[in-house]
Amino acid sequence: MATTAKTAMRPADTQHYPDEKPALPPRSRGVIALQADNCTSCMLCARECPDWCIYIDSHKETIPPATEGGRARQQNVLDRFAIDFSLCMYCGICIEVCPFDALFWSPEFEYAETDIRDLLHEKDRLGEWMATVPPPAAIDPGADLTKTDGPEADS
Repeated sequence: MATTAKTAMRPADTQHYPDEKPALPPRSRGVIALQADNCTSCMLCARECPDWCIYIDSHKETIPPATEGGRARQQNVLDRFAIDFSLCMYCGICIEVCPFDALFWSPEFEYAETDIRDLLHEKDRLGEWMATVPPPAAIDPGADLTKTDGPEADS
């Protein structure tokens, strides 16, 4: 009874969530944002996803040569990029394997839906989250920028 009486008189440590927004850590994982201009439809993110919740459709377009006498090139054009957040386990593998910096973590976490089918976010909705992506962390002042992390650094 003494413990109950002692804790009953203290103010609560809880946050009143809808009225008070929580202070999130700097690298919080909320929702995955897409920079569609950077996506080349290489499909690495979809292949590496353990939940298979990323859907990508694209087609090839022929680009005329930039200079006279050059040859025409083919380029993938992104038609559809969707993530089903009802299946996603927020592991971040898709973001890590993307070689073109097309996927980013956004700290936004308020995207709950009443219908599970609305958790399938298409390319336009994923692009809207890019406005909430924080800038990259500053370079450590003590970092040596002349060294590289490769075989060249050993020689």
